[in-house]
Amino acid sequence: MNKEFILAIEDLEREKEISKDLLFEAIESALVSAYKKNYGTAQNVRVHVNQQTGDIDVFMRKDIVEEVVDPFVEVSLAEAKAIDPEYELEDVIEYQVTPKDFGRIAAQTAKQVVVQRIREAERGMIYDDYINRQSEVVTGVIHRISNETVFINVGKTEGILAVNEQVRGEKYIVNNRIKVYIMDVKKTTKGPQIYLSRSHPGLVKRLFELEVPEIQDGVVEIKSIAREAGSRTKMAVYTDDENIDAVGACVGSRGIRVQAVVDELFDEKIDIINWSEQPEEFIKNALSPAKVEQVIIDEEGKSATVVVPDYQLSLAIGREGQNVRLAAKLCGWKIDIKSHSQYFPETEMIEEIEEDTE
Repeated sequence: MNKEFILAIEDLEREKEISKDLLFEAIESALVSAYKKNYGTAQNVRVHVNQQTGDIDVFMRKDIVEEVVDPFVEVSLAEAKAIDPEYELEDVIEYQVTPKDFGRIAAQTAKQVVVQRIREAERGMIYDDYINRQSEVVTGVIHRISNETVFINVGKTEGILAVNEQVRGEKYIVNNRIKVYIMDVKKTTKGPQIYLSRSHPGLVKRLFELEVPEIQDGVVEIKSIAREAGSRTKMAVYTDDENIDAVGACVGSRGIRVQAVVDELFDEKIDIINWSEQPEEFIKNALSPAKVEQVIIDEEGKSATVVVPDYQLSLAIGREGQNVRLAAKLCGWKIDIKSHSQYFPETEMIEEIEEDTE
């Protein structure tokens, strides 16, 4: 191992922030294995690398004992004292056994160790970087598609967009840019795995944070989101500033802000409503665009019966029950929709009788 290699290790310490001492420890440990493999020895050996010159020394180590049982790892006290009278029982004696051709093997082994440690360090830095970016939105480039799994280049590494995190109907084309939500980051034997999502409600939240300064500044707060990815999202917003319209801030002038999010989500419908701490008001808002006559709350069962005009029943329920389903998710309440005539049948009967008597 030459001095240039030592200088290269010092450069690595500065550039990659890999401890030089840890690198030399790893190299020395690898050289012990290389020595035993190449020279067929079972002896206890130690390798020392001079961090200034790059010189390598191999030492055979033996324990000093009263009676030798295994001559490969033990030496008698009498033999040890013949070398140096200062030796005592349980001391360790070392003999230098550096082979003449060990330098070539050492250089090759050291390079392998350094490359491996660089890879490990880079993986560690990538993990540390992305674990702190969980729940963020990043822009990536679609790198490849394999068995419907989409692999996206998100900067220093590749993220995984699994089938169950994709949005039905979206088309993923290699080299296209796309915004994705960092859902999870895990350490694996192959390095950090970045799990991405296009269907997570957090994607909608982060996109609005990017588009609406009032949300970034904390003036407007997103209280809850319910999403059926690719189809429709309901989002409840709130502000305690009387001079700001929370819904209007999210919609933007002529709808420009909400349209930017809709475009990113490939025309997914987005309903933005005002959050309220009063369940009746919140549920009423959540069922928008349907008009609501009355909300009857059951606090114990956390359920609500909602009465709507007869002509609004289908709108309140929505296609395949989507509107009421999303409203229930948004509010965290069970919601049962009733038309006016279903909830007040006696009123309808009285009106019919009055009509007949006229």
